[in-house]
Amino acid sequence: MNAADVAVLALHYQNDVLHPEGKIRVGLDGDGSTRQRLLRGASDLLRGARMGGLPIVHVRIAFRPDYADLLANCDIFRNVAAIGAVPEGQWGSAFYEGLQPLAGSAREFVVKHTRISAFYGTPLEETLRVLGARRLVVAGVATHSVVEGTVRHAADIGFNVMVAEDACASADPAVHDASLASMRLIAQTGSVAEAMRWAAAH
Repeated sequence: MNAADVAVLALHYQNDVLHPEGKIRVGLDGDGSTRQRLLRGASDLLRGARMGGLPIVHVRIAFRPDYADLLANCDIFRNVAAIGAVPEGQWGSAFYEGLQPLAGSAREFVVKHTRISAFYGTPLEETLRVLGARRLVVAGVATHSVVEGTVRHAADIGFNVMVAEDACASADPAVHDASLASMRLIAQTGSVAEAMRWAAAH
């Protein structure tokens, strides 16, 4: 794969988001087709990136257990605190088994954030610049929240972006589809397989 300028962003593949017993309900708490599709897509994305030698930045959201570092200026953050989700150092904020960073890999990085965009208040942009990335394959949960927020931020600071649709999900499939349609103004979208071909094609 000739993709020296590509990095993969894997957003919020965490227990509270993906596990059936997780606290954040985004339509993935059961064992239905949406959850299975998402887990397959996310697994295929990470496998494809590793096979192609692409760097992966795993982005996790986590707050202090007392939520003193949470800015509760909107419903999404107020709800996180109310339900006790993604507390730092506990099971809910840990990566979901099978989608976690590869231990000991020099090509995988972890960034923690506390807002919508994975770039806001984090070293993500600096990490990507050090890696020489100009193009990003982005996926995660939820499509209309962290994925779209991060994709819009990435476009604003000059990255070319491809969204891997089947490694993303929202609680409402219509919201997922609408978010993808909105992002097509600033990014390409396609399957994980198409994203890997996009990464190799330039």
